[in-house]
Amino acid sequence: MTRRKLLPASAVALVFALTTLSVGLGLAAGDDESEGVLIKLLGHAKVSLQQALVTSEREGQPISGKFEVEDGKLQLSIYTAKDATFFEVIVDHMTGDIGKVEPIAEGEDLEHAKAQKAVMDKAKVTLAAAVAKAKGYGTRLIVVSAVPELKDGQPVASVGFLQGEKLATMTEPLN
Repeated sequence: MTRRKLLPASAVALVFALTTLSVGLGLAAGDDESEGVLIKLLGHAKVSLQQALVTSEREGQPISGKFEVEDGKLQLSIYTAKDATFFEVIVDHMTGDIGKVEPIAEGEDLEHAKAQKAVMDKAKVTLAAAVAKAKGYGTRLIVVSAVPELKDGQPVASVGFLQGEKLATMTEPLN
């Protein structure tokens, strides 16, 4: 298959993979423009998802994290749980400082947070450790998201990553 024919096929496979993530990468399914913006902006980030997960521990247990495009800008969002409360922690992707902490109180975000917390309650490995392990699979790999889920009753992290110019996913065991 030629490179020109392979790219559209890869794009279709990528869109399918992105829509299967519980929270996704902050992109609308099939939104090639947002996907391209995310890929472009990721090259400017100085803070890794793993670093952001560790930093966000000050605000509770990290239960998911992702780079996303919000209002045309790169954002590093971590969901945390503390006691029975959930938060979205925005970590500055340039400095690693916590920029904003907002409670998650309703809607789909709360549903996702509760489900992610339930999986992390079964996990024996932190998301930061799972991301570190995934990062070890490729030196040019940029981890874009980490979302816990149950697979065959076992906790795993669905890890989205960028390697070169391609977005893909893999799973890492959390037990």
